[in-house]
Amino acid sequence: MTVGVAALPAQEIGAILLAIANFDAFDENNDPWGQHDCALLHVGGRQLFFKIDYYDRTLANLSPDASDPAVTIRVMTVMLPEEY
Repeated sequence: MTVGVAALPAQEIGAILLAIANFDAFDENNDPWGQHDCALLHVGGRQLFFKIDYYDRTLANLSPDASDPAVTIRVMTVMLPEEY
């Protein structure tokens, strides 16, 4: 999570993480590329953005095949829109 999200009260962070874990409302408005690896959502009146990036096993470059867990480490970032 970014500095802005980490600075929120612990209870709010918990609600945000729970909302992301349960999120399945992907559509063309919040997931324009249809990859289900990023979305905008609202939690308690606050807008948030999360995205998942796919790196190689050394975390030095992008994964050569994001669908292959043998060569990919996924990193999720949770941020406030103003931090993008």
